[in-house]
Amino acid sequence: MAKKVKKKELGKGIRALLSNIDKQVEENPEQLVKELASNTAMINIDTIEVNPFQPRKEFEQGPLEELSESIKVHGLIQPITLRRMGQNRYQLISGERRLRASRMAGLTEVPAYVRIVENDQEMLEMALIENIQREDLNAVEVAFTYQRLIDECKLTHEKLSERVGKNRSSVTNYLRLLKLPPDIQQALKQRKISMGHARALVGVEDLALQLMLLKQITDEDLSVRAVEEIIRSYNQPAGKAAAKSKSKLPAEYQSVQDNLRQYLGSKVLLKRKSNGAGQIVINFGSDADLNRLLDLIEQ
Repeated sequence: MAKKVKKKELGKGIRALLSNIDKQVEENPEQLVKELASNTAMINIDTIEVNPFQPRKEFEQGPLEELSESIKVHGLIQPITLRRMGQNRYQLISGERRLRASRMAGLTEVPAYVRIVENDQEMLEMALIENIQREDLNAVEVAFTYQRLIDECKLTHEKLSERVGKNRSSVTNYLRLLKLPPDIQQALKQRKISMGHARALVGVEDLALQLMLLKQITDEDLSVRAVEEIIRSYNQPAGKAAAKSKSKLPAEYQSVQDNLRQYLGSKVLLKRKSNGAGQIVINFGSDADLNRLLDLIEQ
C-alpha cells in the first residue's frame, strides 16, 4: 500500500508543479527543471501537438500496430518528452512513434517528461539528439538529422560528435551518405542494403557505376567485401597511365569513352594511337557482371 500512496502523491505533486509552472519559472527555474526532468506526469493526449521539427517522417504501419498492441497490454513503458506551450498545451519533443501508437491503442493519457525550453533552436537540438539516441532511425534519417544539427543549430563536426556521443569519423561516415543518389538512399532506408554497402558505394564517383552496383547487390545478395572487391577492380586502371592516356584523347574520343562508360555502367578505357588504331578496355567485376555487359553489347 505504501508504494501506491507514494506514487499517487508524486502524481499530485507533478500536477501541482505544472499548474503553477509560470510562477515556478520566475522564482526558481533551476529547481523546476530538475524536478521536471527527474519525474513524469500523466498528460492528456488531446493536449499534445506534433513537433514541427520532428526528424522522422516515415513510420512503418506494421511495427506501429505491433507497438500499439503491446501498449494495450502493458501501457506505455517509455515516457515521451514534451515542451509546455501554455496552460494544458504541450508540444512533442521526442517520441512521436510512441504517441501515435498510444493514440491507436485508445489511451487518453500518456506518461511524459515535461521540459522548459527557451527557444525553438534549443528545442530542435534537443529533439534531434533525443531521437538519435532513443529512436530506431535508419542510417539516412540519422544522416539527415546530423546535417540539420550542423545547419540549423550551428554545430561544428566536433561539437556534433560530442553531443551525440559518437566519434568524428562515425559522424563523417553518416554525413557522406547524403552524397549518394536517391535510389541508393531509398534502398538503405528500406534496408535492402547495409550501411557497409552504402559506405562502399559512396567511394564510387561514377553515378552509372553506383546504380549498376546497387542492382548487383540486391540481385545477387553480394556481401560488403564482395562489393569492395568489385570496386577495387574497377579502380585498377585509374592510375597514372590511365590519366595520361585520358589527357591525350581528342575531345570527340573522350566523349565516346564517357558515353560508353555511362551506357555500360562500367569502367571503360579508350586507347588510340596516332595512326588511328587503338583499343577499348572494359572492366568487369564478376562472371555475372561479364554476362550483363555481354547482354548490353549484343543488343
